[in-house]
Amino acid sequence: MKVTIDLDITPEEMRKILGLPDVQEFQKELLEQVRAQVEAGTEGYDPMTLMKPYLPGSASMDQFQRMMMQMITSYTGADKKADNNSDKS
Repeated sequence: MKVTIDLDITPEEMRKILGLPDVQEFQKELLEQVRAQVEAGTEGYDPMTLMKPYLPGSASMDQFQRMMMQMITSYTGADKKADNNSDKS
């Protein structure tokens, strides 16, 4: 059996239904602080430093990719198949 429910609601209404907090003001304040520090040229707040974790080849991105690959292989059982083949040797 398959059941489909379509809801015609705004993201704000969905947030309220799920009981999630409204963080829009916090996000605005945080963005303003980051923007002010970038404009002031504070060390560590230059655009390249802020974007470095998200660029290919960075340690954070590499770790994320390894984690995703581990999740995929454990879910598909590819690592278990490799273990079974190595046990037979």
